Amino acid sequence: MGLPGHRRTSSHKRRRAAHFALKKMQIGTCPKCKKPVLPHIACRFCGTYAGRQVLPAKMVEAGKALKKAEKAAAAKHDHDGHDHAPKKDE
Repeated sequence: MGLPGHRRTSSHKRRRAAHFALKKMQIGTCPKCKKPVLPHIACRFCGTYAGRQVLPAKMVEAGKALKKAEKAAAAKHDHDGHDHAPKKDE
């Protein structure tokens, strides 16, 4: 049965781990609406990919409405200084 040969020093561990860092994301812009978009993914704002419409306009509008509703709900539910109504004892 094999045994560990030598202790792995801290500098050796750090040198080996130097390649584990995350790479920066390559974010491009949509040629139609000029919004930021990830590569190889359809634009979430206008629904185009590679110069053609791939997402139906209804789906894009529904996504915008959902995002707007989530944003409004998050703004409405403030966690910093709100009070809850006292619970009724039954």
